[in-house]
This record gives sequence, C-alpha cells and structure tokens, in this order.
Amino acid sequence: MTLSVCVTLKVCTQSIPEKIYINRYAKDKTVSVVHGAYVDSLTMRLAAVSMLDELCFSLTDGTERSFPVRSIDSITLDEPRDVLCKELDYYNKVSNKRIPTYADSYAYMSDWNSRAQWNLANVHDPTVMKAADGYYYMYQTDASYGNVHMGHGHFHGRRSHDLVNWEYLGATLMEDQPQWALDSVNAYFARMGRSAVDKLTNMGYWAPVVRKINDNLYRMYYCLVPDQWSFIGMMETTDPASNQWEDKGYVISSSSDKGTSSYGTGSQWGGWFCFNAIDPTYEVTPDGRHWLIYGSWHTGIAAIELNPETGKLMVEPGNPWNIGSVTPGATTRYGKRIYTRRAGERWQASEGPEVIYNPETEFYYMFLAYDELSVAYNTRVCRSRHITGPYYGMDGTNVTNGGDCYPVVTHPYKFNPQVAADSISGWVGIAHCGVFNDGEGNWYYTSQGRLPEGARGNAHANAIMHGHVRRILWTESGWPVVLPERYAAVPQPSITEDELVGEWEHILLQYNYQKQCTPSKLVLHADGTMEGMVGKWSYDARTSMLRLGNYSLCVARELDWEASPRKSTIVYAGYSNDGKRTFWGKKVGE
Repeated sequence: MTLSVCVTLKVCTQSIPEKIYINRYAKDKTVSVVHGAYVDSLTMRLAAVSMLDELCFSLTDGTERSFPVRSIDSITLDEPRDVLCKELDYYNKVSNKRIPTYADSYAYMSDWNSRAQWNLANVHDPTVMKAADGYYYMYQTDASYGNVHMGHGHFHGRRSHDLVNWEYLGATLMEDQPQWALDSVNAYFARMGRSAVDKLTNMGYWAPVVRKINDNLYRMYYCLVPDQWSFIGMMETTDPASNQWEDKGYVISSSSDKGTSSYGTGSQWGGWFCFNAIDPTYEVTPDGRHWLIYGSWHTGIAAIELNPETGKLMVEPGNPWNIGSVTPGATTRYGKRIYTRRAGERWQASEGPEVIYNPETEFYYMFLAYDELSVAYNTRVCRSRHITGPYYGMDGTNVTNGGDCYPVVTHPYKFNPQVAADSISGWVGIAHCGVFNDGEGNWYYTSQGRLPEGARGNAHANAIMHGHVRRILWTESGWPVVLPERYAAVPQPSITEDELVGEWEHILLQYNYQKQCTPSKLVLHADGTMEGMVGKWSYDARTSMLRLGNYSLCVARELDWEASPRKSTIVYAGYSNDGKRTFWGKKVGE
C-alpha cells in the first residue's frame, strides 16, 4: 500500500520559490533543480511495503518528478553555490570522464559497422523528445557521411539520458516504398488523366518530427519525397525504447492552387506546388487542439488542424489542386498560410519550421531555416499569440504577410583555437532545428552542424554532419537565444561579476550568405570599462544578464569546445533591440 503525506507548500505565484534545489551531492555530486513555476504540489510518498520513501513533485504538465528520500541531503530554496563550485572544479579535471572528448570530424569512424560509436555523428535535421522513461529520443533525415546508412532503413533513432552521450537505436521505418504513398500518387494521376507508375523514383526520407502525446503514445510525422509528389506520413509507438513504430500512413500531400493541366511543367522544383508537404512540426495548444505546421520553399508555411485521437486531418481535404487562395490570412483545404519570406513568390529560401509554445511567455515561437543547407543555413525565429498567426519578427515585421524574419538565432561561425597548433574549423549549415524542453522549464535547440569544405585537409569535410545540442535562454522581453557553445552538462553555480572580468571572443552574428562570422577581441575591466565595444559594461547577478553598452545579453556556463583540453567557460548570447544584430561571446585566456 502507498500512503501520501502532504508537505506544506502552497502553490501560488506569490509564495512559491523560483527554484527548489534538491541537493544530492553526497551521492551523485550533483544538484537537481525543480523550477517552482512548474510545481502544482509537493508530497512525500511512503511505500509501506518497500520502504522506499520518495519526494514527489507534481508538475503543471500533469507529469511527476520523484527523488528517493535516501539520496537527498537537503532541500533548499537558495543555491548551494559552494557545492556547485566544487563540482565545477571536479568537472574541469583532466581525469573527469564527463567532458566529451570525441573529435568534431568523425570520418575515421563513419562506417556503418562503427555506428555504436557514433554518439552524435551522422545527424541531420534532428528532432528530440523526452519520453516517460526519462530518456531523450532523437530521430532524423536519412543522411550520413558516405551514405553508409543506405540499405538499413529510414528515420534512424538514438537516445540519451543526459543529452551528451547518445546510444544508436536503428531505423524506425524499414519499408523503402510504402504502399500507401504509391497508391496515393496513382490515385491522383488517375483523376488527372495520367498514366500510373510502377515505382516512386528518387525517394527521399526527410525531416521527421516526434512528440510525446502521453506516457503511452508517441507520434512521429515524416516526409516521403519522390520525384512525383511529396507526402507527410505518420508513425506511432507506445514504447520508444523498443524502437518499434507502426506506420499509420498518409496524413497530407503537397498541393497546388492551380489546375491539373500545368502539372509537371517547369523544373522538378518549379512553381506548380504551393504548399510543399515537407518539414512537419506538430504542436498541441494549451486548450488541447492539435496542429500540423509544414512547408518548404514553395510559397511559405501552412498550418492545419489534426484530430487528436487519430493524428490525421480533421477533414479529408480533397484533390490537392485548385485548393483555393494562398494569400496571407486565407484558409485553404490544405491549411492556412502563416508565414512567407517573399509575398507573391513561389520560390523562396525558407523551410524547416519548428513551432513551440512557451507557457511562461504565452507565445508561440516559429523557428525557420533560411537558405541552402550545406553552408549558408541559418536559423530565424518569430512569434505570435496564436498558433495560426500573425507571426512577427523582433523588428516588428509581420512575416505572415511576408518579409525577412529577425533575429538570426544561429549562423555559420568560428571561434579561435586556444592552442596555436590546433585546427579549429568552426561550423556551417547550422539550421533546420528541433526545439524541446525537459519538462522543468529548461529549453534546448538541436540541429546539425557541418564542417566547412576542405576543413582539416578533407575535401569532403562539408559532408560531416554532427548533431548539436545547445541550451536556449530567454531575454527579458521573452525572445529565445541559443548559446554559442554546445551543451555538455556543465555544472551551473551562479556567475559573479568578478568572473566576467578579462578577455573575451566576441562574435557579431550578422547575416552574411555562406560566410562564417568570426570573433573580435573584447576586454572587460573591473572598473566597468571595456575595450572592443563602445560604452561600459555591468552585470545583474540576480537575472544573469550582462549589459554591454546598450545591449543586454544572457550569460551561462558552457564547455569551451575549442580549448585543449576542453574545459568550462562562460558564454553570452543576445540581440540588439530590433533583432537585426545577434551577439555571441566566450570568455578566453585563462
């Protein structure tokens, strides 16, 4: 029998602490943080049979987080900074096994038989969710260095308990030519008066998105992209650890506002299609409505409502031609256009939407990938109070009506090597992201990063696709910033002002097509003056916000991946007031 005894903790915005620290350092050398804004109640669970007492936090999303009482040294509302500083010191020891040591270039272990060693090697267009078993699961586009994945199934998965070390799981869909896709194409062709085809040609398996619906149901929407027509399908599983997914088939296809007579005219990527059934994202609103957002290059991004029970469309949309007007604000049978980079243009370099809702800011955020994927790829973000828009950039542009979206969130970049002999190439092609949270208010960004062409003497280096996971912090005005260094589970004792004094590498992450942004030298002096930027600097330790002249930046600890050996450092990220300039920085020289 299980008894529950309530511990006194009122849940109201005035009384609940911002953070509750579960200090377990005697056992695990770590501190777990539960964000107070997500706590509905706190109970002590007494298991009379097993005597395994637990401290349980009931969270606002309906989930629960538990800690064995015997593993807890204390519970505090104030940060145990001295303990975290000791943990940080230990983290930076050369003997510490927690710091990732794998090389950025993985060509030496890229073959299929080495897949157990891949970790985050051979990742493209990743999507991540946290499942009920506590693991993070990642799935991706079919892509690999040397195409070693070919012949081994599609939409490959991996999992991690800490977002640093990833276990390869294998393919989730083994069928190369799902019958439903061939049947759909031939049904369209029959109604168009065209001949049937025996096979779908040049099939691409692209850009899945995965979501936890509840503890016993998970959905993955994926793209099939043959020459003839593009489709979004859907798979379900009750247990992602099994890696057994059931294909549920057709959800939606590419569509056109034109008639059938002009189908197939122009280039393969010509302008007949207006909504391209590629790059799905999936979001459940606070009122329980389910939405599919999708689109790539053609005309813009569309949103269409789904049936929560089936994960399919609420209404059968009919023939995917003559679907109606795709002007901003108009709703067609294949969805409502909620974003376009160039109003009135069929062909535009934007794709890969990822829409998330942040309950703290009460905004929907749409992340977008701009430009070609090998080098120029860069991430933008806009936001709206409503999932179907209108969406606005930070500069006030209504991007539902059309326009370039700001701010730039990620962009090709390069920090300097900390050892002169090192060959640090930086990263390009950093976009088509997945955005996810851990259920406790911590947000993360994941994408691939590619090495520049010819990096480290490898003529094929741009085909190196490394999975990146980065933390997201939030500006005072509620905009997401992505940190410049990849996540590596660095302990996070609060940062003091004196730690910021010294030399930094400062990157103005400003849009520059197919060019890496590189750092300039910035020095912060103890008296508040600085070299390398105009004005003075100051720091608010309470909010962890660094002010450089007129700019407010989020500050955190991350791993210095360019150092040799790698070690923790302090980084910053932020925007100008209009979002037209993005700033990344890293402290160096210690």
